[in-house]
Amino acid sequence: MITDHARRTLPIADMRGVWEHTRGLAREHRGLVTRVLGLHAFAALAALAAPWLVGRLVDVVSGSHGDTGTVDKIAVGLAVAVLTQTGLTWAARRSSFILGETVFAQLREQFVGRAVNLPLSTVERAGTGDLVARTTNDVEALSHVVRFGIPSLFVASMTVLMTTVAALFTSPLATLPILLGLPFYWFSTRRYLRHASDGYLWERATYAQLNGVIAETVDGARTIDALSLTEVRRARFHEALRECFQAERYTLSLRLHWFPSVVFGYYVPTAGAVLWGGWLAINGHISAGAATAVTLYIHQMTNPLDEVLGWLDEIQVGATSLARVIGVGDVPPDRVSTGEEPAGSDLTVDDVRYAYRQGHDVLRGVSLDLRPGERLAIVGPSGAGKSTLGRLMAGIDGPREGSVEVGGVPLVDLTLGQLRGEVALVTQEHHVFVGTLADNLLLARPGATRDELDAALRAVDAHEWAAGLPEGLDTQVGSGGHVLSEAQSQQVALARLVLADPHTLVLDEATSLLDPRAARHLERSLAAVVEGRTVVAIAHRLHTAHDADRVAVVEDGVVSEIGTHDELVAADGPYAALWASWRDQPAAATGVSGGGPGGHSEPTAES
Repeated sequence: MITDHARRTLPIADMRGVWEHTRGLAREHRGLVTRVLGLHAFAALAALAAPWLVGRLVDVVSGSHGDTGTVDKIAVGLAVAVLTQTGLTWAARRSSFILGETVFAQLREQFVGRAVNLPLSTVERAGTGDLVARTTNDVEALSHVVRFGIPSLFVASMTVLMTTVAALFTSPLATLPILLGLPFYWFSTRRYLRHASDGYLWERATYAQLNGVIAETVDGARTIDALSLTEVRRARFHEALRECFQAERYTLSLRLHWFPSVVFGYYVPTAGAVLWGGWLAINGHISAGAATAVTLYIHQMTNPLDEVLGWLDEIQVGATSLARVIGVGDVPPDRVSTGEEPAGSDLTVDDVRYAYRQGHDVLRGVSLDLRPGERLAIVGPSGAGKSTLGRLMAGIDGPREGSVEVGGVPLVDLTLGQLRGEVALVTQEHHVFVGTLADNLLLARPGATRDELDAALRAVDAHEWAAGLPEGLDTQVGSGGHVLSEAQSQQVALARLVLADPHTLVLDEATSLLDPRAARHLERSLAAVVEGRTVVAIAHRLHTAHDADRVAVVEDGVVSEIGTHDELVAADGPYAALWASWRDQPAAATGVSGGGPGGHSEPTAES
């Protein structure tokens, strides 16, 4: 079950990779790590003074030697030790928090950098749930461990080590009961660690699945309501939640078997030290003060041991989260630049084959040759491979066989920066990022001037409303900022295209999801963008094909017809039948709003 999840999601680093990454971070921040360890060591040493001084006090009070002056000196020493320990612990924890925040900030920046550079095809195949889970649940868990776990672990580990040394130095014989806790720690912890990693990987994978179900349900709420799919989605949600519950119950059962044994390991050594130390003192093997000091040392280890073992559980979660976070960097690049520069703007598709699943080709030997500046419409039934062909022509995916080239260079041999300067895909999906309107536009060309941004907005007929914003280009938009309408958001996306200035555009019905009035306005904006460029239009509406220079009909993964609108109508083939259904059927029969030539309704190109 766990491995099935792993195969369906983005890569997860193995534990060796996690430790290598952790060691690399430690080497990079060697100075801070040394300072933290040093301060914790001194704080632990200061903490050892109190039990030793109490033991001395017991010897002084119980013995015939000593006076009130000695007792006063011991009391003053005890106060100084406590104050010193308090000051050193504060400084050590402060340094630990600085180290934790520094490391976490670096990890977060690395993750964001890797995530935004993931191949789009990889992100789409993995789904949004897994990536969202890594950016939320995993980063949050990692944040908790780095900020609080590492400092606490440093403190506890140094305290346990130094306290053990002090107890042995006071009386090795009286320290023997400390061994009584080892069986309780050893066997239960080994069992826990053997199963915890896979358990937490399963748990995190179910979080990703649950996030995906929730995101899909929210995004498609209107469709779900329109098609009465509420019960279906509720059942899907409960299924994901049930698996999430099973995973959490499994990891909880691991902790429930582990913690009770650990608790026995805390108190059995202390009880043993009281009995054994008392027997040694009664029989004159050690002094009462030494027995008292060792007992206090062993008892003093209870809290730090509890922290060490308690954080061991959190560290399992953190290590699993770190494996998922750095695993994003294990996604291989989907393209390797050869450094070649296109020798022109012609786009050619040569005998292309492509499959989403091995052995099931969606495209089967497709070839196309686009002339610079022409408009090619691609039509065909649903599932024929139109959008897949468009993705390949935009360079988002590479073909399994054959090639898609621009200026004689395969698209997958270009860097993403080069590619988007040559070809761009425009869909009905768009996004407004949190930031100013200027920031949103500068994504396409970071070095653009204000005049160039204004020109891009004018080109898509958006300058008027942009100038009317409260702070113009400096207005905060996106989540929590000024709300842009769907049409305005799409115009921002089109303005980015103007700034990127690709010579070829692949349009996958960029305005099909908008209401008719907004769509008509955006058609004018889009017309300004496509002017003078080569355009490939994945036509879901026949008027797009009617206005194109050439039309390619894709059926069952192959191009069955290609030619001008008039040529294909005269050929009386699949396109002619599609055109005839548009021309002859009334609006009520098609159920599609809008109008085509002659006042008829507008069936889609997939009818």
